[in-house]
Amino acid sequence: MIDGNATSRSVTLQHLRDFGFGHVKSAGRVIDGRELLEHRHYDLVLCEYDFEGGKESGQDLLEELRRERMLPHSTVFIMITGDATYQRVTEAAEAALDSYLIKPYSANTLFERVKEARQRKRVLKAIFDALESRDMERAAALCQERFEQRELYWLYAARIGAEVLLDLKRHDEAKQLFDAVVAAKAVPWARLGVARSQLADGEVMQARRTLESLIGDQPQYADSYDVMGKVQMEQGNLEEARATYRVAASITPGCILRMQHCGTLSFYAGDAPVATQMLERTWSMGNKSRLFDVLSMMLLAFLRFDAQDTKGLALAQDVLQRFADTYDQSTRLRRMAAIGQVLVTLNDGQTAAGVLRAREFTEEIVEPDFDMEAGANILSLWSRLDRYGVLDDELEGVVRRVAHRFAVNKASSEVLAAAVRNHARAQDWIRASYAEVMKVAEDAMNNALRGQAKAAVEQLLNHGRETGNAKLIEMASLVGQRHRERIDGIDALLNAAGALAHRYCRPASHIAGVRRSNRSAGGLVLRR
Repeated sequence: MIDGNATSRSVTLQHLRDFGFGHVKSAGRVIDGRELLEHRHYDLVLCEYDFEGGKESGQDLLEELRRERMLPHSTVFIMITGDATYQRVTEAAEAALDSYLIKPYSANTLFERVKEARQRKRVLKAIFDALESRDMERAAALCQERFEQRELYWLYAARIGAEVLLDLKRHDEAKQLFDAVVAAKAVPWARLGVARSQLADGEVMQARRTLESLIGDQPQYADSYDVMGKVQMEQGNLEEARATYRVAASITPGCILRMQHCGTLSFYAGDAPVATQMLERTWSMGNKSRLFDVLSMMLLAFLRFDAQDTKGLALAQDVLQRFADTYDQSTRLRRMAAIGQVLVTLNDGQTAAGVLRAREFTEEIVEPDFDMEAGANILSLWSRLDRYGVLDDELEGVVRRVAHRFAVNKASSEVLAAAVRNHARAQDWIRASYAEVMKVAEDAMNNALRGQAKAAVEQLLNHGRETGNAKLIEMASLVGQRHRERIDGIDALLNAAGALAHRYCRPASHIAGVRRSNRSAGGLVLRR
């Protein structure tokens, strides 16, 4: 039970106990309710829509829990409100709410709502059981069958089924199901599902057009801005993505993830005041939440270092070190804490020791677990070292090594360029390095078209070994597979490409703190 009114909360809790609920927990704030739900599964959640003086509503909490899949499908979620406007009821339906309860309500009304909602859970139990056992194929088949036969709760089942199909990377089938729902009942979440399917299939422009239409019709539908932000990131339009996430955050000011996205992209845009404000709010609201990404604190450390905020920097480093100690198997967190310590060392006037440790980091650039986030953080650090006596020649060498490895597309190259915003020439080095990668790819493709496929594969492999660039390594494999009948010794070449791919080509999940579509490569896994 999540309700800011202590009296209302007490009365409802007593009703629940009378109904036979043996284990009941309550919270007076959304942030406390989220923490409870992150650490334990509940059969029933009753949540107030409005919280006086709070920026986050019950609707915001529900959407975040559903979006991040932190609420089991078997859990009944009932919203309580004194305002039954059309907009609120529609919002609730979009978030897959189980029921709506209007104040004032009697014990009997509460009982009937709970009973009706649990009935739907029982009817769809086979689907939920399949999901809980991770039998996604069976879950998808059950959902499609219920949808096609228009059995009880078919629309709800269609929504679940389409999400499962997306997870299974059966994008065409997911899109067909979303399209069928749109045709049967034009709901925004189905249109959004179409856009997500298009993005997952690499149809970026089609996804953008779908989203532009949806946002035009439903400007308050915050989830559509999330997907639009991903599209803009895929296109390398960081400033557009930042503006999009700011709109989403303004619609849902209590959403931790959207604040993180705004703060992170504001950091890369060079907007220190906004970045600091958003990232500090993220920490204040989300420091006990699993949704908090430690990258936010890493960026805050850079911002406080730039502002010569000695106390703030020390606090940021303390947080980074505590995370690294708590998750002591995480290389990612170890690197962040180490970079934070370099910033503290430099801020304390120990220039030689700080620069020496920064140089040691560069030895890790070729390591398999050194991902793009680590590269961006290293570049953010090195772009600040010129004031400590590091010469341009040394800085250029580090920048080009990182760029040659991680500049796999426009989006990644623009993020790397944004990471060195403190040093204008470094941005030129990154873009030049990206152009060099594209030139190697273009030359190889031309060789393949001229009938010199083996030379093309060898060229790509050589550059792949030298740089660790995932695009070149994957191209070597693709060209080899396409022309294998015409290449002597193709098996050895493909084995070499496979070994390099195993070392350097990890599935991407995030870039600049924003979750990407699941089709991209380049080792951009950022979360702990």
